[in-house]
Amino acid sequence: MRYQIPDPYHPTLLPLLISAEDGLARLDERTNRHAVEDGFRERGHFFDAAAALWVAGELVHVEDLVLHDAHMDARAPTHELTIAHSVIRARRRIWLAEPAWALSPQGLAALRGEQLPPVNAVGTPAEARLEPQSSATGNDRHLEVDDEPDANPMAAEFAAIDAAIARSQQLLEAHDKDTLEVAERAARVTAQEPMGQLGLLFDEEWDEDARIDEWRQVVATADQLPASLGAALLFDAWERIEPLRRQHWMGSLLVGAYLRSRGKVTSHLLSFNAGQKVVRHERRRSQDPVTRWSAFLEAMTVTADLGLKELDRLSLAKTQMEMRIRDRRSNSSLPALIELVLSRPIVSATLVAQHVGVTPRGALNLVRELGIREMTGRGRYRGWGVL
Repeated sequence: MRYQIPDPYHPTLLPLLISAEDGLARLDERTNRHAVEDGFRERGHFFDAAAALWVAGELVHVEDLVLHDAHMDARAPTHELTIAHSVIRARRRIWLAEPAWALSPQGLAALRGEQLPPVNAVGTPAEARLEPQSSATGNDRHLEVDDEPDANPMAAEFAAIDAAIARSQQLLEAHDKDTLEVAERAARVTAQEPMGQLGLLFDEEWDEDARIDEWRQVVATADQLPASLGAALLFDAWERIEPLRRQHWMGSLLVGAYLRSRGKVTSHLLSFNAGQKVVRHERRRSQDPVTRWSAFLEAMTVTADLGLKELDRLSLAKTQMEMRIRDRRSNSSLPALIELVLSRPIVSATLVAQHVGVTPRGALNLVRELGIREMTGRGRYRGWGVL
């Protein structure tokens, strides 16, 4: 389908645009100067991953996500949990890369789980350079043997043996190359074929590469708009074009990457899905483009407000916990526990023991000394965190 760009400067959007721009600027400025910046950024990965599944109609508990990320699952992970963890890994990869990496063809291919074919400096495959080199090496070997025919009485026999070995090596390399080409051709055909019995589960004419190229063409138009309005354009285009069938949640992550590349939110990767939870589904999926853009800008404003409140909670909790360890010895394990609590939505005794380097019983003692609130309300697999 061809995406039709609506009027970005509709009178209804201007107040919402101003509110979103102001909220994001305040959040970014405060996060850059805040003492809990690292913890706020890491907690945002977990909350946004759980919210992304919530927007898609699935429920993932944050405590299960934290334990799954630490390889300490209390039960067998569900399909939804593995998808949420994929969101976390994608967010971390986007954040560790360059600001504009996620919007580039290489970044999109890497996030999709694909890899562009490697080429050398002149643009030819690596195999094309190895074949002449191997044949030239064989010829040099023959020349070296033929240069001194009288040096060894068995030179002719050795030359025949070397020629036979060279021919055998060429046959093996040709066979390996043919096998590799057949495997690559079969892999390409398999990737193009729809998954599922007789193609009933997926659309056979769904071309992800063409759809992604169509979406990337909108980036040039978005760059001419204010950052928040350009992000709204990209997200709405992603929702309407639907480039990826199995990774539709990637659109909200690319919104955060785009705002970072524009310099609007550079302190962290915006947790946009947390704001989408507040907006009703009817507005987010409306047929009217102005309604959808209004819902996007409102969700962005809500995300900024939630981020500011989260910074207040973390700052207050950090101050209270530091007051408890003011007179402790310098080699105490409590500072490491404070850092862990501020960087995770919830922690367990096993997670504390692994991170701090104490026994599970010692972890419970540290949690009790720090006065962290218990959040699960159960006897087994208890968890503590900052509310």
